[in-house]
Amino acid sequence: MARVRFIGPETVTVPELGDREVQPDEVVEVPDERFDGYVCQTTNWEAVEEPKTSTATKTTAAKASQKEG
Repeated sequence: MARVRFIGPETVTVPELGDREVQPDEVVEVPDERFDGYVCQTTNWEAVEEPKTSTATKTTAAKASQKEG
């Protein structure tokens, strides 16, 4: 899981996180595959810990396994 910090001015409810309320300056864990969807919203979220495996790494690994099979 990746981690992002909410930098917005007031508490928000995040449906994707089970309708969790997130406070300003709170760090939350998000699914690795959704990390880019948060950090692209630069006025609301900032990266704290990037996904351990990037989408590019997963795609490359999938292609490699298809060639082997």
